[in-house]
Amino acid sequence: MAQTPEQDRKIIHIDMDAFYASVEQRDDPALRGLPVAVGGGGPRGVVAAASYEARVFGVRSAMPGGKARRLCPELIFVRPRFEAYRAVSQQIRAIFERFTDIIQPLSLDEAYLDVTRNKPGVASATYVAQEIRRMIREETGLTASAGVSCNKLIAKLASDQNKPDGLCVVRPDEAEAFMAAMPVSRIHGVGPVTARRMAALGIHSGADLKEWPLPALQRHFGKAAAFYFGAARGLDERPVRDRESRKSISVEDTFASDIGAEGLLLAELEKIAARLWGRVTASRALGRTVTLKIKLGDFRILTRSRSLPAPPGDAEDLFAIGADLLRAQLPLPVGARLLGLGLSNLIDPEREEPDETPQLSLAFG
Repeated sequence: MAQTPEQDRKIIHIDMDAFYASVEQRDDPALRGLPVAVGGGGPRGVVAAASYEARVFGVRSAMPGGKARRLCPELIFVRPRFEAYRAVSQQIRAIFERFTDIIQPLSLDEAYLDVTRNKPGVASATYVAQEIRRMIREETGLTASAGVSCNKLIAKLASDQNKPDGLCVVRPDEAEAFMAAMPVSRIHGVGPVTARRMAALGIHSGADLKEWPLPALQRHFGKAAAFYFGAARGLDERPVRDRESRKSISVEDTFASDIGAEGLLLAELEKIAARLWGRVTASRALGRTVTLKIKLGDFRILTRSRSLPAPPGDAEDLFAIGADLLRAQLPLPVGARLLGLGLSNLIDPEREEPDETPQLSLAFG
């Protein structure tokens, strides 16, 4: 089947609003209307997600807990409940599947949908997005924002335009103007380092970027130049892939104080292995290489891996392998401030072949 021309595609990007924090506020009415952060509030804790009441104070995901408390002294920290978030994510996925099977999840709280040819046979992608948002609200009690356009790049940017609980539609003939006004720092695929390099070259907006011919961009940005060149013109040919794969899946935890005792380290590793297995099962992939990460109190990082003839079968297998890797490093020269466990050399159980697709980052609400 020939690929649908980009201008004829109908792509929706759904992004849940402050997902983890919103689930906590939904499930605990005492938290509603208050500044809430999901994560660790200690000196080494990190904010996984912040409610919109907390964001008013500048609290953001990935921010150290200590800094978040200084910005918002009334901030309420809640420990993450990943099983609850996964359950809601599965509800949302089921709603998506009423409209299309071409779904590319980026994390528990966001996904691309190709609704060019959708199950209800609805011609309007805007109507589909409105229905999905309505169903999410009615069935989960949560809100979602949506971007609708002809490609993934613009749909994702559009979903952020009217947050929270917003909808933004960018039609094909509006794509170039939409990108012209977009700060390059907001373009998905332009990281902070690249944005600074662009700023040094006088490139601050999509309109500035469009002024640069492709050879000049290639001299400064190499292989990524073609994407930037197209982005400035509102072009993005990437398809929505219904089985977006990862190269690795990992979980790590930073401790409130350094840990050196074997028993305590193993207890923490067992919890990490359980969380990792939850992510492995959610991704519907298996892996043959287990990697242990240890960040010491002096910030040195140790990593040890073991490749297996067959993937681990459950969380206990993961823990056993991780424990062997950990014991081989004991006693540690100084206490550990962080432990992590990862699974790589992934295979899709339906394809049973190693996956070489670059890993997607996990986004928080």
